[in-house]
Amino acid sequence: MRQGVVTRLFHLSTEAVRRRHTTKPVRKSSPQILNALLSPLPPAMTALLIPQTLFPLPFFPHPRNPSARSRTGPRRKPLTLTGSKEVERGVEFETGDSFFRRESAVGRDLGVLAAALHRMSLGRGLRVLDAMCGCGIRSLRYLSQAGAAFVWANDAFEGYRGLILSNLSGEARVSPEGDRRWVVTHLVANKVLAECYLQRDFFDLVDIDSFGSDSSFMSLAIAAVKIGGLLYITSTDGYSSGGHRPYHSLASYGAYVRPMPSSNEIGLRMLIGGAYREAVALGFHLSPLFSYYSYHGPVFRVMLQVARGKPHKNSWYSFISYCNRCGNSQTFPWEELGQISCPCRNGGVSSSVVVSGPLWTGPLHDAAYLTEMLKLAREWGWASTKQNDVDLEKLLNQMIDESDPQLPPGYIKLDEIARRAKINSPPISTLISTLEKEGFVACRSHIAPNAVKTNCPMAACIHIARELGHVR
Repeated sequence: MRQGVVTRLFHLSTEAVRRRHTTKPVRKSSPQILNALLSPLPPAMTALLIPQTLFPLPFFPHPRNPSARSRTGPRRKPLTLTGSKEVERGVEFETGDSFFRRESAVGRDLGVLAAALHRMSLGRGLRVLDAMCGCGIRSLRYLSQAGAAFVWANDAFEGYRGLILSNLSGEARVSPEGDRRWVVTHLVANKVLAECYLQRDFFDLVDIDSFGSDSSFMSLAIAAVKIGGLLYITSTDGYSSGGHRPYHSLASYGAYVRPMPSSNEIGLRMLIGGAYREAVALGFHLSPLFSYYSYHGPVFRVMLQVARGKPHKNSWYSFISYCNRCGNSQTFPWEELGQISCPCRNGGVSSSVVVSGPLWTGPLHDAAYLTEMLKLAREWGWASTKQNDVDLEKLLNQMIDESDPQLPPGYIKLDEIARRAKINSPPISTLISTLEKEGFVACRSHIAPNAVKTNCPMAACIHIARELGHVR
């Protein structure tokens, strides 16, 4: 349905442009244009996409005065500013009664670093859409730290307006050249994204910090990003990534997920795979620049780069299996779905094998991009400091190690190795160095501190662990 809507919007907007060049132009307001474009759509979909708001589109006339007395809708409940001051990387702001997590600061650090690098690569002003801005801290940091030329701060709850305006008030609203630097609106995210697409007002970075497994915005979000731009998406659905709601993950991300030991990495791959599927349907190609997991929530955040083009023939969108009997994990392309088995069963059918997918099975990060992010973090003095007990330099280095394309999906917990080998867990650094000496690729996982990412099969890991423990 979402793919069909975007396609239909595209054809409708193209037809509108054609008529504009072949008939006498008639000046219409922005809501009239949207009504004309969407009139062939079903009433329910039109209601979803048409902004129900008193002020016109943000990029045309000025937004309404929030203190204006004339209203046709219900008066919003004013937000109580509690004086809860927060400071994040030197940026001061208030959270009021909004939903705010200090633990998400690392995800905001990574987003700001990526945005700043993208601005430098563009050689012009960076335009950011923060579609679910909350109290406005991400919008503020994109302006003050990433150097964005324009930020659209949107949150569906109008009661946050005073809080957001207060937090952004320290940044000039108009540039010396007379261009607006930021605007605040209160629309459902899908309305904002559809508005951007219909007006062909694309953004260099679209940040959607959603809750749960809401993926209804995915197609429109991809369509609102400029070619070569960035899309920063979120999931907080740990139940689906853990394989406890497979039909829910199937509905949200197109992946039937089963319980597996590396469920938190599966969550990142589920999120990337869902976006990848939507992008391919629209004629785009997505590449993850970094994928970050945080245990609070849990929170899965992925920064994707949007490009035109069809997926490669051997694309990283396939299936992952795990054998509960021996602990072996494998990936299977679509062509081999009828051949899924485990070596411990000599190719025979086994009820101990579970399969999840389709998921993203390629690298979770771009090593070159992360290296530049680490370099910038050092220049800004962020790398040598901790944010909520997270060492940013250590995190980025672990992500760079995880970027090795030889590493398969998933990780192996030392506790599982010890349980299967019937020994005490070996030191993780000792195990990694031994695996490397044996010719395998191995590194720590930023997702699970007591786990290794390696292309060494479980059986070989058990043998090596026993050797290290002098158990024959």
